[in-house]
Parts: sequence; structure tokens; C-alpha cells
Amino acid sequence: MAKTRRAEPSKLNALRERGTLNPHPEKVTDPLFRGNDFFDANDLVQVKYEMLRRVRIDDATVSQAASSFGFSRVSFYQSRTTFEKGGLSGLLPGKRGPRDAHKLTSEVLAFVAETRANDPGLKFEDVARAVAQQFGTEVHPRSIERALARSQKKRR
Repeated sequence: MAKTRRAEPSKLNALRERGTLNPHPEKVTDPLFRGNDFFDANDLVQVKYEMLRRVRIDDATVSQAASSFGFSRVSFYQSRTTFEKGGLSGLLPGKRGPRDAHKLTSEVLAFVAETRANDPGLKFEDVARAVAQQFGTEVHPRSIERALARSQKKRR
């Protein structure tokens, strides 16, 4: 069996910076990615695209394709959905972590604003402790500070 070509360090760095470095290139066993300079198992977007193409064009089963490209069936279906919605750019990894200040609900922000209005010199660490006592939610002091700054910008 032919060995997988090693990507150049500069390409690996670029893939890593963009979040598209395949964390498990060794799991890609599809023949396209063995001994062919064009196909790179380190390129997550390329691997996902070829997995989708293998099912759609070459009539491989989802299980076969997912396995030979190093993914689960669930990952295949997720990739297919994002590809159908967003094309090739849909295969790019999304932003990780929470999408918004989910702990800082309007109720919590109102409490924070009231607490700060009653004592403007109160440190954000103390406000965070008050939020934890009142709502049972741990919020980082810096998150509170940023949320207040955003709400003040909206008022302007």
C-alpha cells in the first residue's frame, strides 16, 4: 500500500491557523489519499468533500465512505447538511464555543445594571459574586464588563 504524502510545514501551519487541519489524517484510508500529490488527508475540507462525493457520485454507502475517510456516519450526515446549506464553505469548521453571552440573560443584565447603579464603585468581581448568589450562575467579571459596555454603546 502506498504511503500518504506528508504535507509541507507551511501548508500544515496554514491549515492549523484556519482551523481546517484534520485532527486524524491517519484515519483516512481511501485510495485517493494514498500516493497522490493532489489529495491531502491533512486538509479537513478536502477530505469531507471527497467523502460526500464518494457517496453522491460513486454510489458508495454512507458507512463505507465515512469509514474510509475517517468519520462516523453522524459526521457524514452533518457534513452533508452543512454542504447542502452552504456549499463548500459549509464544510469549514464553525466558530467554537458559545455563540453569545448565554449566561447574561436580560434578567441578569437588568440585575447587573441595577446593582451597579446602586453602587457605581462596585468591582466587577463583586457584581459577579452577586449574580452567582442571586441566580446561581457563575459569570466571569470580564463578561459582565463587556456586556455593560455593549449595552452602553447601544444607548448612544
